[in-house]
Amino acid sequence: MGTPIRVVADGDLAPYHLLKDSGDDSRLNQLGYKQELSRSLSALSNFSVTFSIISVLTGINTLYNQGLTFGGPVAMVYGWPIVGLFTFLVGLSLAEICSAYPTSGGLYFWSAKLCGNRWGPFASWLTGWFNIVGQWAVTTSVDFSLAQLISVIILLSTGGKNGGGYEASKYVVIAFHAGILLLHATINSLPISWLSFIGQLAAAWNILGVFVLMILIPLVATERASAEFVFTHFNTDNEVGIGSSLYIFVLGLLMSQYTLTGYDASAHMTEETKDADINGPKGIISSIGISVIVGWGYILGITFAVTDIPKLLSPENDAGGYAIAEIFYQAFKSRYGSGVGGIVCLGIIAVAIFFCGMSSITSNSRMAYAFSRDGAMPFSAFWHKVNKYEVPINAVWLSAFIAFCMALTSLGSLVAFQAMVSIATIGLYIAYALPIFFRVTLARKSFSPGPFNLGKYGVLIGWISVLWVATISILFSLPVAYPITDQTLNYTPVAVGGLLILTVSSWFLSARHWFRGPITNINS
Repeated sequence: MGTPIRVVADGDLAPYHLLKDSGDDSRLNQLGYKQELSRSLSALSNFSVTFSIISVLTGINTLYNQGLTFGGPVAMVYGWPIVGLFTFLVGLSLAEICSAYPTSGGLYFWSAKLCGNRWGPFASWLTGWFNIVGQWAVTTSVDFSLAQLISVIILLSTGGKNGGGYEASKYVVIAFHAGILLLHATINSLPISWLSFIGQLAAAWNILGVFVLMILIPLVATERASAEFVFTHFNTDNEVGIGSSLYIFVLGLLMSQYTLTGYDASAHMTEETKDADINGPKGIISSIGISVIVGWGYILGITFAVTDIPKLLSPENDAGGYAIAEIFYQAFKSRYGSGVGGIVCLGIIAVAIFFCGMSSITSNSRMAYAFSRDGAMPFSAFWHKVNKYEVPINAVWLSAFIAFCMALTSLGSLVAFQAMVSIATIGLYIAYALPIFFRVTLARKSFSPGPFNLGKYGVLIGWISVLWVATISILFSLPVAYPITDQTLNYTPVAVGGLLILTVSSWFLSARHWFRGPITNINS
């Protein structure tokens, strides 16, 4: 058989060589790229990476304070399925597009193809930068939250706040953060077959961890909430000057929406996934669906151990105001006279968060690899190089370094840090919404779906997804405390608006002269 050929953009014939999976690699060639990464991930491996990034044990435990403060049990128990439903619809829309364009570039590549030659480069530029900065913000917030949890574990292990326990300074926390990122970058430098195994282990740990904790903690606790409390108690005692029940409920939704992010990872792993046009979409949908189900069970289980919300949120409790840690610690201490069991349970969460950060770096690096392959990043030729194990090694360490730099803002002001990582939710969802918006508008008639498609419901689900993202972008930009001061202002619109201004201005001042969107590398 002769060497296959394909017609590239300029009409020349370019030879390419099929690797192990001819179907996947032929499709990638049709999209303009040669196979450079090792295509060895199964559907389970693809799902595992994304499920580990969503990680209900990470998001729920990190923002459980937020849920308790704004609405309490009602906001969490009912808010979670509401957010889960709309998130699933967003995931369906992304999965449909992923099936048509299974490349590591994901969102920004989709935007370029859906907008056509005229608007494609600008759409690609805007989507790409919102996507990659949002991903870096996710990694920053995940690994920083692990650093904070480690400091709380140390505090409780040395006697707690009321027993003379060690309280880590902000410099110690940032050192923990740096060490965690170093470990994550090192692990992500391993061959993808190793990451595949670790990813499946991470997924199993998350699922088992959820079920163990949601059953164990309420059983151990000597005082448990009633079903009436869990399903009907609405906490309005937030001490931040907000009295409107609707307003409070909306702010309580942030815990759920923050948790249910990062599922674009399945798209970024498609160039390493077998049968990518089927298994990529499966990874997106299954990771969201399973996370929604087990996450709701976890919320119910843990909330049955909540009896005194003000005490859990008090910075004077043994855990220093870290609600989940206080719940676990007091549950075991009240029954056995020692909180050691609670500290062990916190270790289960810490491992889950570690896996989440590890998988986030995996996804970040693939996005950076693809974006630099198309020349969008400074020093692109350097960042998109792969090593002998077919791992984008430079992009891995770049992602870890940027996540460290973003966390340095916490040394100056936690307000500034929180504003920046707010891009992890709103910025990332804007990146999700852009290709969906282009799919239901500019490409409504020209879009050619892949094996996974929504049929006649694609446009309807797409519009619902876009409207949901627009809604949460507005709601999560509202003030979270009154009166509004420089310390209570919600800086989310400032951070996201700043990113928009930088992205658009860089386009008009420079990138429009040289960035042409996704470019073929078949001949390189």
